Amino acid sequence: MAKGKDVRITVILECTGCVRNGVNKVSKVSTGISRYITEKNRHNTPNRLELRKFCPFCYKHMIHGEIKK
Repeated sequence: MAKGKDVRITVILECTGCVRNGVNKVSKVSTGISRYITEKNRHNTPNRLELRKFCPFCYKHMIHGEIKK
């Protein structure tokens, strides 16, 4: 079975707020970047996926954008 012809692919979503700030300013939480793993349909969504998800490092809902594997 060919790997590149699958319609549904696994993507990684990364918090745009954590990436922009670089280092978290909240001292009581360990620094890090929030990431989620999900799937998308390559034919219905050819562009990069952006979803609004909760970031435990920012303590609020932020936009999580698709990154390369």
